[in-house]
Amino acid sequence: MESTAGDSSVQAQALINWELAASTAARLAPAGPSLGSAEIGSAVENLRLMADISVPHVHDITGLEAARDLRDSSVLVVDRASWAKANTQSFAVMLKPAMEKMLEGRRGTMSPGAASVSGAITGSQLGAVLAFLSSKVLGQYDPFSALAEDSTAPAGGRLLLVAPNIVQVERELNVAPEDFRLWVCLHEQTHRVQFAAAPWLRHHMLNEIDNLSEHLLGNVDTLLERASAAAKSLKDRTAAGTAPGRGAILDLLQDPEEKASLSHLTAVMSLLEGHANVVMDAVDASIVPSVKTIRQRFNARGKDRGVVEKFIRSLLGLDAKMRQYTDGAKFVRAVVDAAGMEGFNRVWESAGNLPTEPEIHDAKLWLERMGL
Repeated sequence: MESTAGDSSVQAQALINWELAASTAARLAPAGPSLGSAEIGSAVENLRLMADISVPHVHDITGLEAARDLRDSSVLVVDRASWAKANTQSFAVMLKPAMEKMLEGRRGTMSPGAASVSGAITGSQLGAVLAFLSSKVLGQYDPFSALAEDSTAPAGGRLLLVAPNIVQVERELNVAPEDFRLWVCLHEQTHRVQFAAAPWLRHHMLNEIDNLSEHLLGNVDTLLERASAAAKSLKDRTAAGTAPGRGAILDLLQDPEEKASLSHLTAVMSLLEGHANVVMDAVDASIVPSVKTIRQRFNARGKDRGVVEKFIRSLLGLDAKMRQYTDGAKFVRAVVDAAGMEGFNRVWESAGNLPTEPEIHDAKLWLERMGL
């Protein structure tokens, strides 16, 4: 009996056991800071307040009218396990088309049992990665959550603020909690405003992610071999003191088409992260009284990471993400200096106005292309 399109979709989703990934992450996630029930309730309420307070500041700094009405998305204050589960749902949305295509290309060569075993292995591995990340992320705007099966998220997505991580970092830095929480919310709410200002961006990114993941999963026969080579390369470069470009795995798992897709996504992510950092850094003591101290102590945090954590961060490309913040922020500042915030805001008009990776590193190229 032939399988239907619905059957193919179910089988494709089974290639990664998302429920196992979420439960594994919840089980392996490190314990958060010690908080009583009253402290937890107070932190959650305060984070919601800071999220609301930050939006008018984002509007004032960016000039984006979308900041006036964000009713198509929501803000959730979550714990580490909930953050991990939310990410499995979004990953399922992002990878579903590519997995369906991969399964179609392997029709007759993979039994349901084999797919189930593979899904369990991959799910548990993904869960371990999410467990590590769940203790590092302060906040995340998820534009794809509404597209997940049985989702109750609003059409525009949702902003996740990871309460235990925010509390842990503010304690480590010994900074004023309300100041730090507002500072974090300024960055995260900017992402929410970006997608509200450019409603086409959600599906544009989803198409680009689909394109990249299709190439990677399409080469699944050599995926393990290339992943092993990537890890060895990282070890060699770490020993030699040479930093990998985007994370060892993404450095090596690329053919020319993959490189083009990754280059475009890198440019877009650099733009989004850099813009959010510029907004975060635009506030002064009148908005966040201890902002200077927060910036200094937060930027110094990375120096205290252990060898194992540095290895994992490099393998996953997290240090490359920090470089995206820096590169993107330089681009945004250069454009705003030359064309004002109104000129910069042309990036939100269409996909054709997004900067390329070379333009991120040389803002004059983008300014010339835009006629600014």
